[in-house]
Amino acid sequence: MPTVVARLLEKPWIWAYAAAIAVWVVTIGFTQGQGAGQVLTAAFTFATFFVIVALGQMFVVTLGPGNVDLSIPATMTLAGTVATKIMDTQDAMILIGLVLAIGVGIGVGIFNYALIRLLRIPPIIATLSSSFLFQSAAIWYNRGLRIKPPPLLADFSTSVILGIPVLAICVVLLAVVMHVILTRTVYGRSVIAIGQNPRAAWLAGVSVDATRFATYVMCAVFAALSGYLFSAFSGGAALNMGQEYLLSSIAVVVIGGTSVAGGFANVPGLWGAALFLFLLVTMLNTFGLGAGVRLVMTGLIIIGVITIAGGQRNTR
Repeated sequence: MPTVVARLLEKPWIWAYAAAIAVWVVTIGFTQGQGAGQVLTAAFTFATFFVIVALGQMFVVTLGPGNVDLSIPATMTLAGTVATKIMDTQDAMILIGLVLAIGVGIGVGIFNYALIRLLRIPPIIATLSSSFLFQSAAIWYNRGLRIKPPPLLADFSTSVILGIPVLAICVVLLAVVMHVILTRTVYGRSVIAIGQNPRAAWLAGVSVDATRFATYVMCAVFAALSGYLFSAFSGGAALNMGQEYLLSSIAVVVIGGTSVAGGFANVPGLWGAALFLFLLVTMLNTFGLGAGVRLVMTGLIIIGVITIAGGQRNTR
């Protein structure tokens, strides 16, 4: 038994789940057990959207230092706005809206990588700059309107089975697929190899440019998918719908066990990190703390979790 526990503690993702459980226990202790189930349901619901965007961000970060996509919030907004307006509350247009949202993601990914590869702009600057263009496009296209999603899509995005959101179950399956892609496919291993040493990967026959291109496109597609689903869940696309996903997508990736230095990714930890972030905000709100105090404490706790997890990875 001690051996099993020791092996479990070596897993980089265990600290995210441990932190999430600890925060939940403290919260329900403060409320004397009231609303414990509802808090978990809400946590799984909102964590779902964090996990979707974090899956794409994780692959980008794994490519190595400097690789990060800061256009995720604008991509979510643009995709959600386009899809919602085209669907125009009609159930028959749900599939077409999904295809359009994915098409927006593909276009964003291609544009981002063109800035990075052709113009030699650092990824952080390129994706941050492009985000202003995508956000402006969403504002122009939306014109301040908030169109409701099709009823069938809205019902799907909010449906719950035995206290577990159906959307969360779907994203768990998606995470399993992405874990297999990361660990069992040539593409996944190429991403890891590039993150560890781009030149060595190139000398070993890895198509570095093609892999990076596919990764940035995939990240944008996941952001677009999250925007499509979140607009359905929240009752329509809003121009600030992706705002909180800018730094949160990176925090979920890092807290979940992925190395910011690249070359090491961890899919299982994304769910633990996403649940932790939501439950942390819930706990601080339950304590009645002001917004400023919540932000400071959230930052300090996140730093602590990252430090503990990073120390464990360094001693492996």
